[in-house]
Amino acid sequence: MEKKNYDNRKNERLKCQFNGFLYFINEVVEVRVADISRTGLCLTLKSWVSATPGATVRLRTSELGMVEGTVRWYRSGRMGVHLAETSNTAAQVASYFRHFHKSAMPDAAGQLGRRRG
Repeated sequence: MEKKNYDNRKNERLKCQFNGFLYFINEVVEVRVADISRTGLCLTLKSWVSATPGATVRLRTSELGMVEGTVRWYRSGRMGVHLAETSNTAAQVASYFRHFHKSAMPDAAGQLGRRRG
């Protein structure tokens, strides 16, 4: 059985605050990343976008670069995005944790542990 967090997530999320842009078809929306895990993130949107659950979106931030994902939910100006399982996305997220959350590094199972060394 897979270990899950208190809120039923497979991967632990870390709170964060950085800005970026969400791209959906021909729409661009300014966003703030509220939390992040190895496989997803939660966004606060500064304006409305027509993406619906299941839609593919791209996110560009200076912290992550360009990553792609699938909308899981979208309500009340917030959006949950499941990150695409590509080597590029995995590398971008690992790099983010290495540079911005040095005390917490995701392991292969997505759990965030204390960095040793």
